Amino acid sequence: MIELDAASVLLQWATGGLLFLWVTTRRRMVGLGYGWLLRATYGLMALGALLVGRRFGPLLVRDLAAVGVVIASGVALAQSVRRKEAGVRHQRALAEARSARVAAQSGIDRSAKAKVVGGSEFDPRLDLIAPVIGFVGVVAAAVDAGGSGVAVSLLAIARLVAGTVFLGAVSDAMLLGHWYLVQPGLSREPISELVRWTGMSWFPEVALLMVPTGMISVWTGTIDDGWGGMLGWFWAASAVTTIVLVFVTVAALREQAYSAVMAATGLLYLAILTAFGTDLVARALLT
Repeated sequence: MIELDAASVLLQWATGGLLFLWVTTRRRMVGLGYGWLLRATYGLMALGALLVGRRFGPLLVRDLAAVGVVIASGVALAQSVRRKEAGVRHQRALAEARSARVAAQSGIDRSAKAKVVGGSEFDPRLDLIAPVIGFVGVVAAAVDAGGSGVAVSLLAIARLVAGTVFLGAVSDAMLLGHWYLVQPGLSREPISELVRWTGMSWFPEVALLMVPTGMISVWTGTIDDGWGGMLGWFWAASAVTTIVLVFVTVAALREQAYSAVMAATGLLYLAILTAFGTDLVARALLT
């Protein structure tokens, strides 16, 4: 149903990751460095999608979309760096409140760093441009590899779009978990939101991969995986393990101890592995 190629996978991953970067930055709570890290990382992934695609399987619309993602993420990164002195609204408010509390209790005034007068913050809406462009390329890749027939093409598009959201959410959740080491006072709501998105996107991801011709055909033997059906059961184990890890991560984040965030991050490491098993193994078998 969908051809598994490195260029499409890289563009898919970059697009989903940049989408959920916006989900996080729109709150204006996470430090600017987190955005710099993700824009640079996913921008390089999109560049990799372009280079691999042009070398091993050119597809004009997908490759042009990869160029657009590289440029848009680069522009957003440059704008964020240029406006770094303005900081992030809620992070700045938290730092100032803590400084005031320390001053009141100890008499030591350690005020937050003064910001540029009249300086404006980075606009998170800039982070939406790259994923919008990326989704155009994702759809083009699905149409190209989906085969003949409207229904088949629509199923291919739905699967690749669902996979983009699913992989982007789980990847960003894990990366954001590490950011709490850099910004320990950060509220848990941003990472909790990404974990919820991972759980919500799991359901359409798995359901679409089971729509005929889907993973059920691997279990029944209609599709030969070359391993006597073992890869089909590996896929099932990956899918079930992923959603179990999501629920356990949600439970971990309810704990009050700061170490709960680090435990949740470790669980999300495992969830990334099983999530990629859920998406990529199925797409390879259904090619």
